[in-house]
Amino acid sequence: MQIPVLDSRKRPLMPTNSVRARLLLKMGRAKAYWNKLGIFCIILQKEVEPDNQKIVVGIDPGSKFEGWSVVGTKQTILNGESEAPWWVKDAVEVRANMRGARRFKLWNRAGKQNKTPRNRTKSKIPPSTYARWNAKLRILVQLQKILPITDVAVEDIKARTLKATKQKPNRRYNSNFSPLEVGKSWFYNQIKESGLTLHLKQGYETKALRDCYNLKKVSNKAEKSFNAHTVDAWVLAASVSGALKPTWLGLFYWVPIRLHRRQLHAFQPSKGNIRRPYGGTRSMGLSRGTLVKHIKYGLTYIGGTLKERVSLHSIATGKRLTQNAKPSDLEILTTTHWRSQLIPILKGGVSVAQK
Repeated sequence: MQIPVLDSRKRPLMPTNSVRARLLLKMGRAKAYWNKLGIFCIILQKEVEPDNQKIVVGIDPGSKFEGWSVVGTKQTILNGESEAPWWVKDAVEVRANMRGARRFKLWNRAGKQNKTPRNRTKSKIPPSTYARWNAKLRILVQLQKILPITDVAVEDIKARTLKATKQKPNRRYNSNFSPLEVGKSWFYNQIKESGLTLHLKQGYETKALRDCYNLKKVSNKAEKSFNAHTVDAWVLAASVSGALKPTWLGLFYWVPIRLHRRQLHAFQPSKGNIRRPYGGTRSMGLSRGTLVKHIKYGLTYIGGTLKERVSLHSIATGKRLTQNAKPSDLEILTTTHWRSQLIPILKGGVSVAQK
């Protein structure tokens, strides 16, 4: 794995190896930095004129899991696998039901003939579809901030053909009405607007590239290993950058942190018919999801708050470690909305998750 490097103005430079990064930190010529994906970087203490080469990001989209790989002309810079947000559809439905229940209790409420629905976005994409594709875009943006990315290679997934499409092939049901087609078109436009060069590959082309590089893909989609989803992302990127073989088989595993937005009160009352306040995105003046270093629990992120204390959660599993952490005992690192876990590789070339 290569270590991302930024200059004093936080402009991305070509990454370096871990030995040189450790030497720069020891000599005081660089300082440590974690970005919002939990990736460790170094920031040089001087301004450097960039002399960057071609770096390609490969993306293997999926309904539940997605593969990521950043590949240069020779080296594999980093690999990743992410989980897609799955809770948006149910959360929107619950929000609509609770809003309808509140409005039902109001008297003499003015009509809403000329009002615009609150959940209508400018892009007119369904909320669950927008959340999934926007999550991909947010990961890409964070990678672009620490690496001089020039190209993006994506496997072009397509919606299943409807029966009506087979009967009447002149009707374009998939491209006009499928949330998958609408979401990916929005994602592709965002990539092009960011100044990156987009390369699209079909599924059979990805399979041919795997065979060309003599790489195998496992059948278990939930496996946290290079050969689950990242292998497809790597061959997509390597086909554009010109890399010959993967030089690092480890990966980062990213899970979006679910933040419960502030509600008027909890849905279910406690004893005495008392409804406590519920939700929020800040704890003791700190954003929830902030990456911190605790004197006892190490690298964690901030959760909820209780009695002027904050809860700390594991960045690997999301499990709550304590509810009694003092804000004065925390070293603030950065704000993140992803749980990040680095899955290394053993000497035999097998990942920890595979073994």
